Amino acid sequence: MRTLKAFFDFYLDASIHVAVAVISMAGVTFHLLGSSSDIDLLGFIFFSVIVCYNFIKYGVEAYKYLIVSNAYHKIIQIFSFISFAFAIYFLIQLDEEIWLATVVLGVLSALYAVPLLPRAKNLRNLAGLKIYIVAFVWAGFSVLLPVLDANMSLNWDFSVTFIQRMLLVLVLILPFEIRDMQWDHKSLRTLPQVLGIKNTKRLGIGIALMFFLLTFLKDELHQLEIALRLVLSAALVLVLCSGKRLQSRYFVMFWVEAIPIFWFLLFWWTENYF
Repeated sequence: MRTLKAFFDFYLDASIHVAVAVISMAGVTFHLLGSSSDIDLLGFIFFSVIVCYNFIKYGVEAYKYLIVSNAYHKIIQIFSFISFAFAIYFLIQLDEEIWLATVVLGVLSALYAVPLLPRAKNLRNLAGLKIYIVAFVWAGFSVLLPVLDANMSLNWDFSVTFIQRMLLVLVLILPFEIRDMQWDHKSLRTLPQVLGIKNTKRLGIGIALMFFLLTFLKDELHQLEIALRLVLSAALVLVLCSGKRLQSRYFVMFWVEAIPIFWFLLFWWTENYF
C-alpha cells in the first residue's frame, strides 16, 4: 500500500497528472477541429508541461533546478531532464510555426519563475497576474498548437475557443488559490486574498457560466459540444461548491486537475458510441 501511495504521490508531484490534463485539453481541441490527434504534438506537450511545471515548482531560481539535495526532488529532477530530452525529440518532428509559438509560450513560462532582471520580480510574484499567465500558456498549448498543427486558420471560432480555454483554466486554478491562501504572501494579491473565499467562488461560478455561454458565439458548433460544455460547466460549479474539500491536497491536485481528462473521455465516448 505504501508503494502504491509513493507512486501516486510521484505521479502528482512530478507533474505527470497535470501533463495528462493538458494533453487531454489538446485532444478535445483536435476533436473540435475534426482532425486526428498528432502523436508528435501530444508527446511534445506532455513532456514539455512536465518540464515547465517542475521547473516552476522546484526551481524558482535557476540554480535550484540544477543543485538539488533532497533525494526525492533529485528523482523528480532526473525525470524532468529525461522529459526535456523527449520534449526536444518530439519538437523536432513538428513544423516551424509550432517552434515559434513554443518559443513565445516557453519564454512566458520561464519568466513566470525567473525574473528578467536580477532585482526584478518574476511574473509569478506580480500582484494578481500569475493566474492569467498560466491560463494563457495552457490555452496556447492546448488550443493554439493543435490549430497550427492541423493547418487551420486562426479565425473567429479559434478566438472563441482560445478565450473559453483560458476561462476554463482560470476556474480550475481557483481551488488551488483557495487552498494556498493561508501560505501565499499577501503581496501576491491572489483572488481569494482580494475578494475573499466566498466571492472567489462566486466569481468562479460566473466564469464557468461565461465559459458555457460563449459556445453560442461560435460559427460552427461541434456535434454534442453544447451538451458536453454544459456538463463541464456543471462539474466546475460543483467543485467550487465543495467547501472544505478544497483544503484537501489530493482533492485539488488529483480530482480538480482530472476534470479536463474526464472532459476528453466524454468527447471520446460520445463520438465513438453515439
